[in-house]
Amino acid sequence: MRFVLFVIDDATNSGNAEEMAAIDAFNESLRVNGQWVFACGIGAPNTATLVDGRGNTTESESGSLISDDTFYTGFWVIDAANRAEAEILALTGSRACNRRVELRPLL
Repeated sequence: MRFVLFVIDDATNSGNAEEMAAIDAFNESLRVNGQWVFACGIGAPNTATLVDGRGNTTESESGSLISDDTFYTGFWVIDAANRAEAEILALTGSRACNRRVELRPLL
């Protein structure tokens, strides 16, 4: 089963050297255990563009749907045997990056 772990923060590129080393170690453990699919950081909401191409609409506007002080700053896509294993990996990822993590199954 595949899951996404969203990293929640109030700034992008905010990891210090110790956190980045822990993230690298977590990433390597995912690779070694065959649980790694993909991971990356993402830009802040002010770098987003909302695009609407439904029907005959061709609208775009600067900004994000997110208007909170906290937002997703990155994510992992992982392979886990089940939700319980994914929750353990989410906890481990949260500890590594020293941020809250939101876990969701990929459909």
